[in-house]
Amino acid sequence: MTATSRGISGADVPESVRHIRADLADPESLRPVFDGADALFLQSGGPSAHLLSPPDILDIAKAGGIGRVVLLSSQGVATRPHSPSHGELGQSIEDAVQQSGMDWTILRPGGFDSNAYAWVESVRTRRTAAAPFADVGLPTIDPDDIAEVAAAALREEGHAGQVYELTGPALSTPRQRAETLADALGEDVRFTEQTREEARAQMLGFMPEPVVETTLAILGEPTPAEQRISPHVERLLGRAPRTFADWAQRHIAAFR
Repeated sequence: MTATSRGISGADVPESVRHIRADLADPESLRPVFDGADALFLQSGGPSAHLLSPPDILDIAKAGGIGRVVLLSSQGVATRPHSPSHGELGQSIEDAVQQSGMDWTILRPGGFDSNAYAWVESVRTRRTAAAPFADVGLPTIDPDDIAEVAAAALREEGHAGQVYELTGPALSTPRQRAETLADALGEDVRFTEQTREEARAQMLGFMPEPVVETTLAILGEPTPAEQRISPHVERLLGRAPRTFADWAQRHIAAFR
C-alpha cells in the first residue's frame, strides 16, 4: 500500500505503508505512486478540485497498471447538481472516473462527524462551541465507516459500476453534537448559535466562496435527500453505521 499527498512523511502512516510525496494537481508526479499498484483510492480534491485534471490523473493511473478506482465524491453531486462546487465540478470528476476504462466505484458521503474538529480550540480552551442552524439535523457519518466501505470496494469483487451514498444512522443537530461532546468530556459545553453571516465570514477563511455558499445551504436548508438515512453502510459492512457518540468517544482526547 502507498499513501500520497503534497506533504506526507513517514510519521503520517503505519510502518507497513509506503509514502511518496506527489500532487494531484501535477499528474506526472503520480507515476512513481502507481508503480506496482492495481487499485486506486482517489479523493475528489475538496476545495482544490478546480485545480485538478481528472482525465490526466486517470490516464497515468491506467498506464501504470491500475485497473480499479474508488472515488471519494460527495452527496452534493446528486443533491446540489447546479452548485458550481458540489454539483457541476463533482459531476465532472465522476464522469472522468466512469469514462476511464477501469472498474470504478463512487462513494458519496454526506457531512463528516470529524467536522466537529472545528470546535477543538474553543471546547478545549473555553468549553464553548458555535455553529449556525443549531437545530437542523443531518445524518453525519464517521470517516472510519467511509474508510471501511472504501477498503471493501478496493479489495473485493462485486462493487464495479456502483454508486454508494454513505450516511450515519440518524439525524443529529449541531446543538446535539455539542451536547454529545460534553457528555464524553464529563463537563458542560456552552453552545452558541451563529448567524448565517457569522458562519459565512468564518468559513471564508478556509474555503472558497462557492463551497461556502453551498455548504451553508446544505446546513441550513437540507433537501429531503440530504436528510435521508442511506442503507448502504449497513448493507456493505453488515452492521449499523457508527453514531456521532461513537466518534466522540474515540476522539475526545483532542477536546480535553
